[in-house]
Amino acid sequence: MLSRVAERIYWLARYLERAENTARLVSTYHFLLMDLPRGAQLGWQALPVITGGQALFAEHYLRQDERNTVKFLLADAFNPSSLINSIAWARENCRTSREELPGAAWEQINEFHLFVADQVMEALTRRGRFVFLTGVIRRCQQLTGLLHGVMSRGHAYEFIDLGRYLERADMTSRVIDIGTQSHPLSYQSRDETGKIDVHVWTSILRALSAYQMYRKDLRIAVNDTDVATYLLHDGNFPRSIRHCLDEAESCLGNLPLHGDMLRRVRAARHYLDDIKPGELDGPGLHQGLDTLQIGISSIHEGIRKTWFTHLHQAENPDGPNLMRQAAGQSPPA
Repeated sequence: MLSRVAERIYWLARYLERAENTARLVSTYHFLLMDLPRGAQLGWQALPVITGGQALFAEHYLRQDERNTVKFLLADAFNPSSLINSIAWARENCRTSREELPGAAWEQINEFHLFVADQVMEALTRRGRFVFLTGVIRRCQQLTGLLHGVMSRGHAYEFIDLGRYLERADMTSRVIDIGTQSHPLSYQSRDETGKIDVHVWTSILRALSAYQMYRKDLRIAVNDTDVATYLLHDGNFPRSIRHCLDEAESCLGNLPLHGDMLRRVRAARHYLDDIKPGELDGPGLHQGLDTLQIGISSIHEGIRKTWFTHLHQAENPDGPNLMRQAAGQSPPA
């Protein structure tokens, strides 16, 4: 399998997962802030921080309000991780890798791209936001299901799964980090603070479609320690970080030259094991999640060096690099 094809397929999966998770995050945050009482120190300014785009946001916006934040996350061309850019790059990677993918995948992602380009500005208003974001999530799930249901389990599929699970692990860690952003709150009553915590952690579960499984598996009320532990360590829930790292390790084991990557996965799992929510306060959990995100990024860096870097050095040293595109080049029209 050509390195350039492997890279494009890997990034196709990452961009699709990123688009779905961005839609989930904005949708859940929208409803969370409407449910919180006045005075809770949790606003839209937290989202650029959680997604790692606070410096870029500050370069382009003076006000950290709802409209600017939603536009930054969904519709801004200068934000390489915005939803509209994620779908544009997913479409481009699909277009240039069609020989490895089901024909229906190109048809679906092309329709998806047109839908986002036509409707994304509707999400800047509260009236149109829910319908648009629900449409994004549904289309991402349709594409993921199509690829899972009809692709042969060869190297191409391993790169798709690998990209999906690394992106999902990273975003799950960022969604959990919302819980660390909700402290301190401008409330004197511990009872009021506890009620707000339930709202926040329930919303975190809903952002990951984990609420029903959490209640079914644990059979306990929502609380910060048990929710964070579930999303970090439960190997049976497909959006937990433990499950994502396990699946990434399985994918890597089916690819050649995987020795260094397996060591990186085990290092990330060690960082994960060090996070014990019951023993940490909000800042401690935040620091542990930051370290874990570095470990997840290290896995990606190993993948890039092993399977993708030599392509650009030897075959096309001056050509476009998907890694640079991910870091900020303009997406295709």
